[in-house]
Amino acid sequence: MPLSRTAQLVEHLGSEIRAGRYKPTERLPTEQELMARFDVSRTVVREAVASLKAEGLVVTRQGSGAFVAQNPTGKPFRIVSDDLKSIAEVLNVLQLRLAVEVEAAGLAAIERDDHGLEEIGLCLDRIDAAVRAGDAAIEADYEFHLSIARATGNPYFERFMRFLGTVLIPRQTVRAGIENPRVRRDYLDQVQAEHRAIHAAIVASDPDAARQTTRAHLEAGRVRYLAIARETA
Repeated sequence: MPLSRTAQLVEHLGSEIRAGRYKPTERLPTEQELMARFDVSRTVVREAVASLKAEGLVVTRQGSGAFVAQNPTGKPFRIVSDDLKSIAEVLNVLQLRLAVEVEAAGLAAIERDDHGLEEIGLCLDRIDAAVRAGDAAIEADYEFHLSIARATGNPYFERFMRFLGTVLIPRQTVRAGIENPRVRRDYLDQVQAEHRAIHAAIVASDPDAARQTTRAHLEAGRVRYLAIARETA
């Protein structure tokens, strides 16, 4: 199976960094430069940079771009969308999410502060806006789960979520199955209803409800993914 554009860009930039063609702390080309050079979309560039960041090869600075890490050794393990070549592999990622995110949600319900609640709510609004625009809302969905990880107050939850990246969102691997606007809207409306239940439990400082609604959301995601994957097989 040929590599996706994202995986190709990750492999190319990673090889360049490891070979020393980009030096530690050196700034990578801008998004626009990478888009033009490799004839890819902004989404592809951002996903590639996120993957390189998860590997420890680059760091990003708000408003300044991506830079080679001080000690770019790379990590021996990563998950990118090309790793998910079978239903079983996607389900393995969902199982991993259950092991981490259920407890993260419970902890967020205990530890969250006003800023954390506001951030989670804003992420819900971004998902709504993306859905209205006809978008699959993958990035906004990922940011919602990331905001819950941040609300735990334990930085390792967020680091782990960033390490996994948007492969956390299984519908990115079955986009063809939700190309129909009505089907996609129904799908995303249900996902968003589950998100709001998680949010409500965290707002209420109810860790048990936060765990239960997160588990229900991830298990429902598993069922939805299986249904779409089988329809498009």
